[in-house]
Amino acid sequence: MVGDAGHPCRSCDPGDVSEAAPRARIELVTRQGCHLCDAARPVVAAVAAEQGVGWVERDVDADPALRAAHGDEVPVVLVDGRRHSCFTVDPAALAKALRPGRSGALRWLRR
Repeated sequence: MVGDAGHPCRSCDPGDVSEAAPRARIELVTRQGCHLCDAARPVVAAVAAEQGVGWVERDVDADPALRAAHGDEVPVVLVDGRRHSCFTVDPAALAKALRPGRSGALRWLRR
């Protein structure tokens, strides 16, 4: 789904798509109609804003590669391209993963 600004992230406002926007370190993989995704979105947005990092939202059903990788496990949070969490988002754990020197992925979730 494309937002009003023509940006693929539904939750972004037009100001978030400027050249000055921070590089997206967080990717939120969602599905339309997913109540867990609806709950994860504002948590990701708040943590990203607090940490000063960019984030993007991608629809798992719009991309065959995402669908193959994540199937019905949505929402999925990726940090720096690595799987961080699925189903729920712990704001403290996400903030910790974004700190300098962190890989972004929890060791037990690496595949």
